[in-house]
Amino acid sequence: MVDYVTPDLCDAYPDVRVMTPMFRNYGGRKSFGGQAVTVKCFEDNSRVKELLATPGKGKVLVVDGGGSLRCALLGDLIAASAVKHEWEGVIIYGCVRDVDALAQLDLGVQAINSMPMKSTRRGIGETGIRLSFGGVIIEDGDFIYADNNGVIVADQKLEMPAA
Repeated sequence: MVDYVTPDLCDAYPDVRVMTPMFRNYGGRKSFGGQAVTVKCFEDNSRVKELLATPGKGKVLVVDGGGSLRCALLGDLIAASAVKHEWEGVIIYGCVRDVDALAQLDLGVQAINSMPMKSTRRGIGETGIRLSFGGVIIEDGDFIYADNNGVIVADQKLEMPAA
């Protein structure tokens, strides 16, 4: 597992897109990165659950939850499924729950806040689409990197510069 340092990546690749600082780290991995898999869903985590139950090695699920603070789109059970399926991490423009359990998992998780209420599952949501939040556009297949400094998006895979 590579330790990504977003300030170093920004210095080496000045054309990266930097998200507005609004996310907090909730997962056991404080640094993560990979190819973006996109999903847009509002207060319905059906697609999040489905995607994180598929192989995810080298991938980061990027969830546009519309910034809702009314329910969580990720909790400990779905996150444990992500670990089992080798996902690198999840970025959620929305909330998570079970934060103490998330912190124990080998998974990167960033979200805007925590909320104990679960979402409803109505099977609603779009996958593999262009997302726009945090001041950037994220295409399915872009590369996304996150640490305690922030979240950045690039058109191609980035390599950490030599120390």
